[in-house]
Amino acid sequence: MTMALDGMIVADFSHVMAGPYASFLLSLLGAEVIKVEAPGVGDALRNYGADRDYDGMSPAFIGVNAGKKSLVLNLKHGLAREAARRLVARADVVLENFRPGVMKRLQLDYDSVRELQPRMIYCSISGYGQHGPRRDWPAIDNIVQATSGMMSLSGEQGDAPMRVGFPVVDTLTGQTAALAILAALVRRERTGAGEYIDVAMFDASLAFMTSAVVPYLVTGQPLERTGNVGYSGQPTSAVFTAQDNRQISLGVVQQAQFDSLARQLNRESWLRNPNYATADLRRRHSRELQAELAAVFRQAPAAAWESKLSAVGIPCGMVRDVGEAISLAGVEERGLKQPLHIPSLPENKKDVATVGAGFLFAAEPPRVNTAPPEHGEHSDAVLASLGFSEPERREILAANKK
Repeated sequence: MTMALDGMIVADFSHVMAGPYASFLLSLLGAEVIKVEAPGVGDALRNYGADRDYDGMSPAFIGVNAGKKSLVLNLKHGLAREAARRLVARADVVLENFRPGVMKRLQLDYDSVRELQPRMIYCSISGYGQHGPRRDWPAIDNIVQATSGMMSLSGEQGDAPMRVGFPVVDTLTGQTAALAILAALVRRERTGAGEYIDVAMFDASLAFMTSAVVPYLVTGQPLERTGNVGYSGQPTSAVFTAQDNRQISLGVVQQAQFDSLARQLNRESWLRNPNYATADLRRRHSRELQAELAAVFRQAPAAAWESKLSAVGIPCGMVRDVGEAISLAGVEERGLKQPLHIPSLPENKKDVATVGAGFLFAAEPPRVNTAPPEHGEHSDAVLASLGFSEPERREILAANKK
């Protein structure tokens, strides 16, 4: 069957995380992504982490580059710049995340590219956008977690700011960019017009935090930090410790759910307690109700509570680590675990996996087709497809070693 983006070509000049994650999502949907890398080590993400066994193919690199092709170009070399121009002239999408102004110096900015390909969808990703007072500020994930207010949201009142424990800004920015690119492609199908897309990590983060930002915009008051208590502030939407010292997260926020919870826990007395009659009253008597819940949940293991309560429609989940979560039954069936064989890794580490798109199509699901590319693995083949003769290809490849 035809995948959603079959036939689309993405010229991907991005590196590290946010841009590569955007193009990875497009690749999962069938686009041919040609990753343009610098000579030397290429994308810095290739050697990310402390385990040197994975140099050139780090776990972080694998996670956002499977299914792509690698073309190494020394863009200071004239013929290599011509290769870049031929590539973008053939592409449907150009993606880049250099500091603002870099692509213009390379004559690969939107205005230059539009002359080669008027229907181009061109997406620039940066920390703070292509214009504005913070345009030239450097930014990486943890910096934008700080400047966007994200670090102020987690934990309890009075706690020091805390970053989210994975590069959430990078991935949410990549998703934002992929969504924008897809919308621009749909518009192009209707109108024939290209588009320039300006995605800022800061902007994407504020949009992602709408549930925290909009209450401030409406009331003028920041959200209180509530730790492991859910957005509703309900004492029945919190984390509790079970008999086996594993923790469970309860998400009871509706009156019908509370009524059902009381019956399932054999605490019908809660339904007669005037302090627990409404959500507002339960919030007011939060400590009292949470103490009672804590005593009940200590009476059985976490997995038992998860199974029992979930089965009757009460939101309840055992707190797992990442390894436990990705090993749950049904994960592979839903396309979340995408197996890969990477020949360049040590013998006992060649068979790995990456994560899928997070959604399924009934027809042709998103999928990884090939392992992440070695640095420059497809350079000669891509250059040949762009019409360069063998002597020209040798010259371009030789420039990569200077």
